[in-house]
Amino acid sequence: MEEPLLGLDVGGTNLRAALVDGESGTVISAERRPLPGRSPAEVVAAASEAVAAVAGSRRAALCRRLGVGVAGQVLGESGLVLNAPNLGWREVALGALLERALGARVRIVNDLAAAAWGESRFGAARGAADALVVFVGTGVGAGLVVGGRLCEGARGVAGELGHVKVRPPGGGEPRACGCGSTGCLEAYAGGANLAARVRAEVAAGARTCIRELAGGDLSRITAAHVQAACAIGDDYARRLFEEVGELLSTAVANAVTLLNPGRLVLGGGVLRGSPTLFALVTAGVSRAASPTASAELAIVPAARGDEAGVVGAALLGSEGEK
Repeated sequence: MEEPLLGLDVGGTNLRAALVDGESGTVISAERRPLPGRSPAEVVAAASEAVAAVAGSRRAALCRRLGVGVAGQVLGESGLVLNAPNLGWREVALGALLERALGARVRIVNDLAAAAWGESRFGAARGAADALVVFVGTGVGAGLVVGGRLCEGARGVAGELGHVKVRPPGGGEPRACGCGSTGCLEAYAGGANLAARVRAEVAAGARTCIRELAGGDLSRITAAHVQAACAIGDDYARRLFEEVGELLSTAVANAVTLLNPGRLVLGGGVLRGSPTLFALVTAGVSRAASPTASAELAIVPAARGDEAGVVGAALLGSEGEK
């Protein structure tokens, strides 16, 4: 068997390193850990430890072609992370930092570009020449495969679905987003912002059982508690998911109309853990997308789960290497 590929996935809350079989997409070994902090130095230190854990004595050889997906806007192949809202980064030279720490040849890409490539090669988008991959987790993002190739755009930031502007039902002032702007889809639908909104509204007296489901501790509230409340008929949770589902499905439907993919892959921790929201988004996309653009569209759940990003990163890191 050929030497395995090494990939790293840096999300808003967790980091994952893995050895991947480039022929089958199988994860041979993996190390997942929560980020101890979100400064570049802390992330690089955690990445070094995770790489050492999975690569062992082969680290030097495997690091010759390290692919890294990061939850942020990455400038081309420069390794510069322009803006990573859920990490609080602006213009961080992550590629250079990792190269110094690991003695590595590093390719940095957006985490959803990596996930889209992982799903395209060995997941739910396999066999589709044109696919749109949308993940809703800590944040909201998308990756594009066009004509069988990953599409990263002129500057490497194609697919920033989380930062398209939306107008929430009922109007009101647009919500602030971690990117520094306001009114972004991620400010309403990203898991971190959704949980923060619920905590604030519960603290202000919203009539819902979510506080009890979280054991009375508002700091523990996540999107999973909203789903649990929906499952037992909580009106507040249902209305909240209907609002978020409308915003998400409209944005995704517009992307489908614009791009005309053959396959739409929906994933990420929030959608995977919230079947109510997943169903609302699926129905909304089917209703709102152009009939001609969506006539042959297959909407499917992501197949690789949390592995998609690290598998795609490993594959992209190896491109051009033999």
